[in-house]
Amino acid sequence: MGILASSLKILDFFREIFAARSTSCPLKSGNHCLWGSCYVAMGEIRARRTGYTQFFIPGKAMTPHADIIFTNVRAFTGNDAAPRAEAVAVKGNRITFVGDASGAESWRGPATRVIPGRGKTLLSGFIDAHFHLLWGSTRFDGAQLGEVKTTGGLKKVLLDFAGENKGTPWVNGNGLRYGIVSTRRELDGIIAERPVYVEAFDTHTAWVNTKALEMAGILHPGQGIGANGGIVRDAAGLATGELRDDSAMSVVRDLVPAPSERRKRELLAPRMRQITAAGITSIHNMNGDREEIMTYSAMEDAGEMLLRVYVPYWVKPEATEGMLTEAAEMARIQKDYVRGGAAKFFIDGIWESYTALAIGPYADDPAAAADGIWSLDRFIEMAGACDRMGLQIFAHACGDGAVRRALDGYEAIRRSNGKRDSRHRVEHIEVIHPDDMPRFRQLGVIASLQPLHAPMTPGDAPVWSAKTGPGRWPLSFAWRELKNAGARMVFGSDWMVAPFDPMLGIHRALTRRPWQPGFPDQRLTLEEILMAYTRDAAYAEFQEHRKGQLKEGYLADIVLLSEDIFQTEPEDIPNVKPLLTMVDGEVVYEV
Repeated sequence: MGILASSLKILDFFREIFAARSTSCPLKSGNHCLWGSCYVAMGEIRARRTGYTQFFIPGKAMTPHADIIFTNVRAFTGNDAAPRAEAVAVKGNRITFVGDASGAESWRGPATRVIPGRGKTLLSGFIDAHFHLLWGSTRFDGAQLGEVKTTGGLKKVLLDFAGENKGTPWVNGNGLRYGIVSTRRELDGIIAERPVYVEAFDTHTAWVNTKALEMAGILHPGQGIGANGGIVRDAAGLATGELRDDSAMSVVRDLVPAPSERRKRELLAPRMRQITAAGITSIHNMNGDREEIMTYSAMEDAGEMLLRVYVPYWVKPEATEGMLTEAAEMARIQKDYVRGGAAKFFIDGIWESYTALAIGPYADDPAAAADGIWSLDRFIEMAGACDRMGLQIFAHACGDGAVRRALDGYEAIRRSNGKRDSRHRVEHIEVIHPDDMPRFRQLGVIASLQPLHAPMTPGDAPVWSAKTGPGRWPLSFAWRELKNAGARMVFGSDWMVAPFDPMLGIHRALTRRPWQPGFPDQRLTLEEILMAYTRDAAYAEFQEHRKGQLKEGYLADIVLLSEDIFQTEPEDIPNVKPLLTMVDGEVVYEV
């Protein structure tokens, strides 16, 4: 074939590709262009037009040989058309073959690395659908209080931290359990001359000393945001030192010096290594702003990102529609590892601090009541504006009243703005009213759940259990009930509120039994759980055509486990560990 004829054939090939993209590209989802998945279409067209049987990987030489082949594996593909496989081949950053061992041999070349699976499970990398990457990483700059069980233990950790950090004005700590400290007087007895800020493990409550309250200007009556909300006050109107939820906590927390950009990256690097060592290749971040996404973006440009991050814009209660320009700027960032395109709302707080929005009274204090952080009208106003911008919405809702408010808001927004493929989400759903179960399917809303938040018994979470009460327990953490009602579910950890190891979440979702006779059994099957951590989690970020499955043309985000998880006793699953984690075709962790 002459040079001119060859050139014309190549031009014709690319015209067909881009014509397909501009008309009825099957790899688009709503308003989201799933760029990169078109490489699959390019490969398919090339095979049809030229007879080649390989995929075209941009930036790679056209060779039929794979870079890596996993063989003799028990692959869980997540692909309904071919749910199991024996071998998977990778070329560049794409999966090029999924099938039997003999078929994989055609991809083997002299430079191909062959990884024998020895019958162990291979699957798409875990996608943690509820994570706090930067927030959790920067907490390692403070005193670590997760193991503290007594006031004496708290005193020792804080004094040790203060002594080791004499050059910093603040003494701050993170991860404290409820019931250990409750007032500024207790903290004054430990450290009085320096401001102290201590945050609960769930990040929804903080305790501070008198010095910190004075510096923030909220100690005395009439200062701050009121007596019935975030700043808890005594009978005389003085702040007790307990701050509930962000509106109050941020008044003090914002005085604590933030880490520098360089320090943020230093703190993120080891965390990402630990996260990928757990087999996690993507996360959905749960709080974010332009500054945070730009940190990740700069790290990607420098080759420092080890996993993929989907970052929403946190819409705070005082926000106006004009402030959503920041969310729009974030949505324009669509890179290989870092993406925007969502907005996060906190509808309520948590049960432990009486800030969860409940249907009916709290079990241990009928007089306690929370109004929620967002009223229904304000949520419809601001979330509706986000929806008109094409943003996906994440709504934090722990209480059954908050779940209903989020669903009511989504329903009203759809009536006002029109139906679209929005894939809005409700996060947590610790308690739900039975009438709201079918609404997830009806509205196309995703249920985003965290298995480790569910206690194995009510006694494992005494504060939470006392406030919710036995009447709410049958539909607490109602995974099976939601699944049976047709909800699409995704799983995450809520790190650093809970450990990020997916095996712990899998174990909890498999083994949590009814708390009392007659209660519904909320356990899921292993296949359902793995889908919630892979394919459905990819769907929940509009990336189901790029990742979340072991499928030809998909991103090579892969994890090889130490066992065949389908032959492992449920109680032994926490002992299963990744042997290898691959992100974008690169091995980022290997035993």
